[in-house]
Amino acid sequence: MKELVINGVRIRPGQSMNIEIAIAKLPTHTLIDLPIFIRSSKEDGPVVLISGGVHGDEINGVVTAKRLLEEVDEGLELLKGTLIFIPLVNIYGFLSNSRTFPDGRDLNRSFPGSKKGSLAASIAFILSNEIIPQIDYGIDFHTGGRMLSNFPQVRVDYKDKVAVELARAFGTHYVVNSKYIEKSFRKEAYKARKHIMVFEGGESMRLDEYGIEEGVNGTKRMLASLGMLADAPPAQECIFLKESNWVRARASGIFNSSVKVGESVKKGQVLARISDPYGQIKIPVKSPTNGHIIGMNNNPVINAGDALVHIGKE
Repeated sequence: MKELVINGVRIRPGQSMNIEIAIAKLPTHTLIDLPIFIRSSKEDGPVVLISGGVHGDEINGVVTAKRLLEEVDEGLELLKGTLIFIPLVNIYGFLSNSRTFPDGRDLNRSFPGSKKGSLAASIAFILSNEIIPQIDYGIDFHTGGRMLSNFPQVRVDYKDKVAVELARAFGTHYVVNSKYIEKSFRKEAYKARKHIMVFEGGESMRLDEYGIEEGVNGTKRMLASLGMLADAPPAQECIFLKESNWVRARASGIFNSSVKVGESVKKGQVLARISDPYGQIKIPVKSPTNGHIIGMNNNPVINAGDALVHIGKE
């Protein structure tokens, strides 16, 4: 089994090691480090990255990765291979309850990064040069945005057959065909012939216990399929969605949904109603297709054009 080398530190088979990579300083000159946790078996096997908090306000993902690390440290036996945990990638966004960095840059649109670039570019550079070359597979935990909740789902590009099989093994409710986005973490890994899936569950700045549980259980199922764990929780019925689209508001007003995430809907079904604050106007929101609700806007006050209901089609 080959040794891993991260930031000049060698990790031998069977070792557990915590590494802190210096990133930069806050304006107060407080040092900011990126903590990385490596847990390795003595037996040769895949190297899998488990990461969260690429967007700093997506706390659900941070907690999911943290729980998996805790379980390994508390005795969950790793039969072979190595796990690399980075529970919180975007420390700056986490500190400010923000998706992005202080300059507004999105880390997930900053790859491959630059050693002397912005804060986002410098962290992307570390991930591109220190982490991606070491791994075979990865699961990156995300949530919906502000007031936007996602039902547990894995997103992969269906052209990546290896990632599709990993998603099948992950075994959560939905697998969504999501094409690679330029300058994203997932695309940068794919260019290096590595396979990272994105898990979506819950919404930003809010803990969703069910989404966390699905993320933990799905990761265990995926690791078991790779021979890295002895057993795993039973899989959910997994539905593959070839495309997905948001139904948008045709008018502004108060948004009152009559459906929930995870439900199946029929073409023409009333999903919600938009009313004025005085009860004089009620506008139905209808489903344009048969499908499954994988995301929902939880904001009761909406404007024309806002994304309301995310529907995936098989």
